[in-house]
Amino acid sequence: MIPGGGQPNMQQLLQQAQKMQQDLQRAQEELANTEVDGQAGGGLVKATVTGAGELRALKIDPKAVDPEDTETLADLIVAAVQAANENAQALQQQKLGPLAQGLGGGSGIPGLPF
Repeated sequence: MIPGGGQPNMQQLLQQAQKMQQDLQRAQEELANTEVDGQAGGGLVKATVTGAGELRALKIDPKAVDPEDTETLADLIVAAVQAANENAQALQQQKLGPLAQGLGGGSGIPGLPF
């Protein structure tokens, strides 16, 4: 309810919307520049992704490389990348969640990853 029963100040609403948009853009840029890690096999394989989910690095301990068993290595790589992406999604929720709630939702907003 609006105090005094008046109409909302459209200029003020537009300014708030612009500020939220700027905050959202800043958070998305921060996510794109933040790196998170995931690992598998007790650290034999480590993957680094950005907060936006872009794979940046993959480190494989030589002990994980068995020419006779490349399937296990492939599984470890997939698991490490999945773990890194899960960490990136948690970071997205942390950074973007409060902004999405400020936009009147929290989930179901088109274009947001949650």
